[in-house]
Amino acid sequence: MSSSPAILPISNPQSPAILSAASGGSLQSQGPVTTPAFRVFINQISESLRHGLSQRKPWAELADRTAFSKPESLSEATLRIRKNYSYFRVNYLAVVALILGFSLVSHPFSLILLVGLLSSWIFLYLFRPSDQPLVVFGRTFKDSETLILLVLLSVFVVFLTSVGSVLVSALLVGVALVCAHGAFRVPEDLFLDEQDNVSPGFLSFFSSAASSAAAAAVPVAART
Repeated sequence: MSSSPAILPISNPQSPAILSAASGGSLQSQGPVTTPAFRVFINQISESLRHGLSQRKPWAELADRTAFSKPESLSEATLRIRKNYSYFRVNYLAVVALILGFSLVSHPFSLILLVGLLSSWIFLYLFRPSDQPLVVFGRTFKDSETLILLVLLSVFVVFLTSVGSVLVSALLVGVALVCAHGAFRVPEDLFLDEQDNVSPGFLSFFSSAASSAAAAAVPVAART
């Protein structure tokens, strides 16, 4: 009488669903590590800045001395400014940003106050988890109270310190320089693409960056 061959035990690996159910849902609670909303916000701003700067026109074309002439009337100057801004939009905004940055660097106290104000908005309101209230000196502040405090702080920093005057003076100088260039630059040799005419502007990256950061923060809030 021949003996039957020995049956080897076969281990059947359990699926992740069974393992998570057996462990009381511990694996389910450990979701994938997501990028923080603030990091997504910074990355989106960097990508949008690079994309916007890639659309700038050649600086040699902006400073072409042979294309300058005095406008014959105010209406012609206004028309030139409008056409030149549509064509040199990114270059103009870069010039204004450089003037603004130079003004802030030359006034370190205003720069420190402005950076502190922006950091307060970012870390105390925009990217602060909704389930973690703001606690200062043992007192808990609601979201509405935090918003009121930040608005009051912004009014104080902008209007009651040198920050407001530095920002306004730098913006006025930048806008005046852009308007002077646009009024004296003859736009006859400029060819506007259809994309240039419908472009929403160089600073539109703020809205896209904020929406991307908000979308990234939704799964984090859902898991908490």
